[in-house]
Amino acid sequence: MTLKYLIQKEFIQIRRNAFLPKLIVMFPIVIMCVMPWVMSMEVKNIRVDVVDNDRTQQSQQLVHSIEASNYFIFNGQKASYQAALSEIEKGKADMVLVIPPDYSRDLATGQQPQVLIAANAVNGTKGAMGSAYLTQIVTTHAMPTAAAIQAQVSTLTLYNKGQNYKLFMIPALFAIVMMLMTGFLPTLNIVGEKEAGTIEQMNVTPVPKWAFILAKLIPYWLIALFVVTVSLLLAWAVYGITCAGSIVWIYVLAMLLALFFSSFGLIVSNYSDTMQQAVFVMWFFVVCILLLSGLFTPTRSMPAWAYATTYVNPMHYFIDAIRTVFIRGGGFSAIAHQVGALLGIGIIMAIWAVMSYKKNS
Repeated sequence: MTLKYLIQKEFIQIRRNAFLPKLIVMFPIVIMCVMPWVMSMEVKNIRVDVVDNDRTQQSQQLVHSIEASNYFIFNGQKASYQAALSEIEKGKADMVLVIPPDYSRDLATGQQPQVLIAANAVNGTKGAMGSAYLTQIVTTHAMPTAAAIQAQVSTLTLYNKGQNYKLFMIPALFAIVMMLMTGFLPTLNIVGEKEAGTIEQMNVTPVPKWAFILAKLIPYWLIALFVVTVSLLLAWAVYGITCAGSIVWIYVLAMLLALFFSSFGLIVSNYSDTMQQAVFVMWFFVVCILLLSGLFTPTRSMPAWAYATTYVNPMHYFIDAIRTVFIRGGGFSAIAHQVGALLGIGIIMAIWAVMSYKKNS
């Protein structure tokens, strides 16, 4: 009965907060409706200048092929390579394509024309991918036989057949939602009570430590489940994307991640005296956890020492498992390793959280 009234107190506090209910409603909407559009690794809208020194029908066909591509923005033709290069230096162009004077003659005689591609590689990914896209267009135009052979090659895509990057990112965005709802909010709640002095009144009561801690965490776990439900509905309503596997495993994984973040947040609050201190400590660890989890970049691309951190990173296990369920439709056998790791890390952090809380009288 004590736990029941403590949970009721927490919900009353949340309801009386002028900002928190709005955040609970707006945060998943913003994450699901905005982030999938902007968090994309696809390279598009590459501005290209063309220097056509041949000025024949064949060279103009190549120019028109670049214009028709969805990846490029055709900036126009320049008189010389130096004029086009100055556009890159001014930030008005990203790439330059120089067509040689003998381009059409080399095509007619069966030779391979030497086309120059110069890219701004300050952004290495954009420069490399843009050069690859432009090279493919030039090769296809200059070597129609190779293009015909390539057209005969069929590719079988087992999962995410439309290669929709939103489908890849949406399940991982659940991790960000869970991080805020079950990590930051309980932490700031407890530290806020420390600053206000109301937690001292609770400390002198005979309420057990476990009851006090559960009362602080259960409301946010329930809110997190509500937010995950809203996120799933928004993914279906806005993008037409649904989970390929069982929804049950989505909620199981969400609760396991909630166990970790809520325990971790409680540990931070136990060692923090002010809200500012708690925010900085949480932000430091959360940024590291996110960047090393594989949410944005493949973990196998990391150095060996950085990849070793994924073995103790619960966010990595969560993202790997939820993408397996959401995209591939995997069952328990496919995510058993991740579920076991999340459960083990969550239990360790929960024990630490309870042991580190000091109920002083």
